Amino acid sequence: MLVLSFPAPAFGTNCWIISPGVGQECVIFDPGMPDVSDEVSALIKSNGLKPVAVVATHGHLDHTFSIAPIADGYQIPAYIHSEDRTLLAHPEKALSPAFSATLGQSVFIEPKDVRELRNEATIEILGMSITAIHAPGHTRGSLIFTIGQELLISGDVLFAGSIGRTDLPTGSAEDMEITLKKKIWPLSDDFRVLPGHGDETTIKHERRTNPYLKNMGSMR
Repeated sequence: MLVLSFPAPAFGTNCWIISPGVGQECVIFDPGMPDVSDEVSALIKSNGLKPVAVVATHGHLDHTFSIAPIADGYQIPAYIHSEDRTLLAHPEKALSPAFSATLGQSVFIEPKDVRELRNEATIEILGMSITAIHAPGHTRGSLIFTIGQELLISGDVLFAGSIGRTDLPTGSAEDMEITLKKKIWPLSDDFRVLPGHGDETTIKHERRTNPYLKNMGSMR
C-alpha cells in the first residue's frame, strides 16, 4: 500500500493520498486550505498515479477547501456523507461565528460530480476497497474509512492522544462518545491510524494511551 501525505498550510490538515502502489489508481482524502492542488499534483506526478476520487471525512472547510478544484480539475467524483454535503457550498453552517466572519464575501461551490456516502458504503478501485463508517460527533456527517484491515482514515474523530472537538455547529459530545465506543474501540489493534491533524498512530497505541479511549474497556 502506498501512503502519501502532506499538511496543508492552514490548520495543518493532513491530506492523504492512498494507492495500492506506484503507477496505479489513487484516492485523495481531505485536501485542505488554501488551494493545495499544486501539492497534490506534484505527489501524483512523481508517483505516476491516476486519481479516481477525492473524499472528505467531513465538511469543515479546512478539509474541503480544495475539493472542488481537484475534483473538477481531474474530472473525478467527490465523496462526502449526505449529512455534510451542504457544507461544501455553505461551510459557515458548521463554523464558529468568528471564523465565519473571516471568510468575508467568499463564494464556495460544489464540484460538478458529488456522490453522497452513507454508513458502510464502499469505494472500489483497482486492488483496493475503501469502506465508509458513519462516525458523528465532530460533525453530524463525519466519516472514518477503513482500507482493508490495514489503514484507518480517522479524519477529526481520532487523533494521536486526543479526539476532535465537539463544540462547533452540528458537533455533539454525546454522539462522539457513542462513536468512540461503537466505531473506534472495536477496531483491531493492527490498524494504522491516519488522522486529520498531527502524527499517525495505531489503534493499539491509542487504546492504551489516549485518555478518551484507555478506560473505555471497563465501561463496556
